[in-house]
Amino acid sequence: MALDKPYADVPGTTIFDADMARRGYHLNQFCMSLMQAANRERFKADQRGYLDAWPMTEEQKMAVLARDYNGMIALGGNIYFLAKIFSTDGQSFEQAAASMTGLTREAYRSMMLGGGRSPKGNRYKGEKTDG
Repeated sequence: MALDKPYADVPGTTIFDADMARRGYHLNQFCMSLMQAANRERFKADQRGYLDAWPMTEEQKMAVLARDYNGMIALGGNIYFLAKIFSTDGQSFEQAAASMTGLTREAYRSMMLGGGRSPKGNRYKGEKTDG
């Protein structure tokens, strides 16, 4: 029996809950393997070969190869685990977050220093508002 998830209809938001943790288990374990220097080197030398050693879905592997962080999150990736990938690539959290928003690093930094994104439109679809 599926649990009621009232948080599931927040536009643009993927909640990392128990279902997502199960879905992304092997993806996240792959990410954690990158904490070891030898594994990072193996991954950089043959990304597809390294990924094929993990029982991830093909969709998850393709998202990793494309560095599609939003796609990885939708497939069960946790941003704190995914950080191991962009760190392996020599990217900062800020660079990765900017790529996830479609902004340049400078535009992303400016937005965040300016108070972040507007909450307008980021409500439950079923939520009633006065404006």
